[in-house]
Amino acid sequence: MEAALGQLPELENVRWRTRVDEPMLRRADRVWTLSAVAHEVPFLATAIVLPLLAPVLAVVSVFALAFAWAIPALYAARGAGVLRPVRRRGVASDAAAEERALGLLGDLVGHQARELVARTGLLVERGRFGVWVVGPAGALLVRPGGRRVQCYCVRVPDAELPTSDRVAHLLLALRADEAGFATVANLTFSGACWRLRPRLSPAAREGLTVAISFARSRSK
Repeated sequence: MEAALGQLPELENVRWRTRVDEPMLRRADRVWTLSAVAHEVPFLATAIVLPLLAPVLAVVSVFALAFAWAIPALYAARGAGVLRPVRRRGVASDAAAEERALGLLGDLVGHQARELVARTGLLVERGRFGVWVVGPAGALLVRPGGRRVQCYCVRVPDAELPTSDRVAHLLLALRADEAGFATVANLTFSGACWRLRPRLSPAAREGLTVAISFARSRSK
């Protein structure tokens, strides 16, 4: 993903999408919340009503409660997938190339962010819409206040790029045009940080924790 003249050229491939702004992000949060409620309420209602009709149906209520919990959890697991490591297809692991790419990525960020990249392979970047956690195939956006997160999947065309080069690629695109980045990317989950956290890898959880801290301090 390359940036030119402050606007991502990939926007030409998604002309039907409205350019993302703050009201659109808030609206997406509300839509995902309403969708989660719409999925959970029928199961919760079933779990409450069935034992009142017949105590023997309490077993069915347990299954209904399990479904009420599992459906949002599946959405959260899908969102967590945007920060999973990317396997380079058809290319043997090249530690030297990865090390060089990591060094170049470190040149783009400050000391604290460089240490996080070295530990986790992820980059935390403050933006206009919140705090981003950028990985090789997507990013998390922790919204102001640090309570809610949005997950975005982004495709990097070159499958042979080292992981750190992929992160640097997305970072430069994000810095050049944050709204365009969010427009091109695919929103896979929006919800509470606590719901996403257990589905993340330890490295991704560390990145999320740092981003939440930044988002909370920024909102004060």
